[in-house]
Amino acid sequence: MKRIVIKVGTAVLTQGEELAFERMRNLVKLISTLKNEKNLDVILVSSGAVGAGYTSLKLDKSILANKQTLAAIGQPKLMKTYQEMFEEFDITVAQMLFIADDFDSRKRSKNAKNVMEILLQNKVLPIINENDVIATEELIGDNDQLAAFITHYFKADMLVILTDIDGYYDKNPREFAEAKLQKVVNEIKEDELDKKPSANSKFATGGIVTKLKAADFLMQKNIPMYLTSGFDLTNAYDFLVENSHKSGTIFKK
Repeated sequence: MKRIVIKVGTAVLTQGEELAFERMRNLVKLISTLKNEKNLDVILVSSGAVGAGYTSLKLDKSILANKQTLAAIGQPKLMKTYQEMFEEFDITVAQMLFIADDFDSRKRSKNAKNVMEILLQNKVLPIINENDVIATEELIGDNDQLAAFITHYFKADMLVILTDIDGYYDKNPREFAEAKLQKVVNEIKEDELDKKPSANSKFATGGIVTKLKAADFLMQKNIPMYLTSGFDLTNAYDFLVENSHKSGTIFKK
């Protein structure tokens, strides 16, 4: 692999009504290892803007305009935190915000690709989020599928999703003690993709269904996706740094 996209969810980045600084530091250390020791191009797709905004202003997130307002407040707060943390590892960060229309516009997608290549050539870490201030629920809708688009359009070799579960199970592990982790998934059934998305965090918009949709999109393009915990990055280190698949789920054809 030469280039990977890492997507981290709101549930990982927030704790209660605050940013989860320790988990963010662990993520920063992982990415710095991948960039500085493994010499990988890394693109980070980061949720958390709405949650970060809520730490400063308590608005009802169920109202779209309020959610967009919280994103406007939280995005610079999130970026400032990342910037300060990555500076400790001599990594410069850049912000890129997208909506679904950007991928339908040949001119805009070409401009984005040009900027992306310049950033990566200069060892800068692009940090991507959906432009929640102007996006609506009818557009991309969640960062799992945004990350899949990013992986495809910017020609990455793999998408890694760090979330609040340690992989994909044959049934809900929170409801069934006998649920078994699926280490390798080669096919996703249509009924799994048709289920209604649900999310544990009140600031999150995804859930396992949006991750399956992201995986399905990439599998159709022969791009693998790895799903594992962002709370404990042991599995991610094993897989990405040590090339050892001890746990987590790899989706591939």
